[in-house]
Amino acid sequence: QVQLVESGGGLVQAGGSLRLSCAASGRTFSTYSMGWFRQAPGKEREFVAARIWSSGTTYYYYADSVKGRFTISRDNAKNTVYLQMNSLKPEDTAVYYCAAHSSGTYYSGASYAHWGQGTQVTVSS
Repeated sequence: QVQLVESGGGLVQAGGSLRLSCAASGRTFSTYSMGWFRQAPGKEREFVAARIWSSGTTYYYYADSVKGRFTISRDNAKNTVYLQMNSLKPEDTAVYYCAAHSSGTYYSGASYAHWGQGTQVTVSS
């Protein structure tokens, strides 16, 4: 079974940056279509970013709240997906999860078949 492992979370001051990584383990797996979600304390899980490959074209999607600040990317050689987080705000504090897209809309968690364990990101003011 595919396993996804997030890393790179931590404590950072507002305005700072973090880069989250999501690496596959277990069976051979290609991170062509991946997404990032987050869940803040007392909040529902929300879509953050996605990189979707379809018919030779790669599409990038971002939640309005992170556009211009976060960037999703993929390292082909390492089969790892990243979330570069810049200009962090306290409201970005959450557990961040990477997920492998299966089918359906990119912004729905139900469209992702495999999930990582999550990594905590805390942004202090």
